[in-house]
Amino acid sequence: MLRFLSQRNQKKILSVLAVIALVLILAGAGALYQTRFGPVVTTTGEITDWGLSFPTPGQPPVGNASSEDLEALSARFLGDVSDPTIYLTFDAGFENGHTAAILDALKKHNAPAAFFLVGNYFQTAPDLVRRMVAEGHVIGNHTMNHPDMSKISDMDAFQKELQGVEDLYREVVGSDMPKLYRPPQGKFNLENLKQAQQLGYTTVFWSLAYVDWYADNQPTKQQAFDKLLPRIHNGAIVLLHSTSETNAQILDELLTKWEQAGYKFGNLTDLIIDSAITE
Repeated sequence: MLRFLSQRNQKKILSVLAVIALVLILAGAGALYQTRFGPVVTTTGEITDWGLSFPTPGQPPVGNASSEDLEALSARFLGDVSDPTIYLTFDAGFENGHTAAILDALKKHNAPAAFFLVGNYFQTAPDLVRRMVAEGHVIGNHTMNHPDMSKISDMDAFQKELQGVEDLYREVVGSDMPKLYRPPQGKFNLENLKQAQQLGYTTVFWSLAYVDWYADNQPTKQQAFDKLLPRIHNGAIVLLHSTSETNAQILDELLTKWEQAGYKFGNLTDLIIDSAITE
């Protein structure tokens, strides 16, 4: 077909085809990189829902950002994968009566946990907050109002969400709050990670979770075990919700099963401190 066109038009068409070919090559290279390493958090405005895949049962999952990229921004989702230690974390946007049973199970197993709390929790359940601290658990920052933090680009607004929780913690506990931050719903972007880092925070994602947060549609005991037992792994940062009735009912047995499988429970603060020392 090109032989029926003028030489000038032939050159134009060939130039367009060359550009299209280059775009396809670059797209293919990007897809290959993403397949091998997961999406890389490099674009300031990119909104990312934290996600995991579990290609091998009993082995650490693959996150949609690498451990190396996250650690450069004071963020993490895994502990030491050569060590059979589990780090228990609980998110709580409110209190609905299940936390006491969860604390009882943790105490029975001498298992420290990190509770990532929203601002209103300090106002509505201060006695539970004080109990958490008294029994050796750490409190993390889950923001004042539980917004989609990836939509907040202004540093002052970002800091306000964290500062409000810090102030409430100081009022209830009487000391400064540990600098551990978990973004609500796991929504983040590069700028968020930088903002948290600038404020001295470590952003904590997770390497194991299941759908336990719908209070009116709770998983059964068997459904919970089917998700949590085969996917446990060395260095796991486990996310559970303290609003879950199922979690309150099964936690004692769940911790027993994990102990029988050879796992122990570590303090998230120690993990963050040890990581900072080795970097």
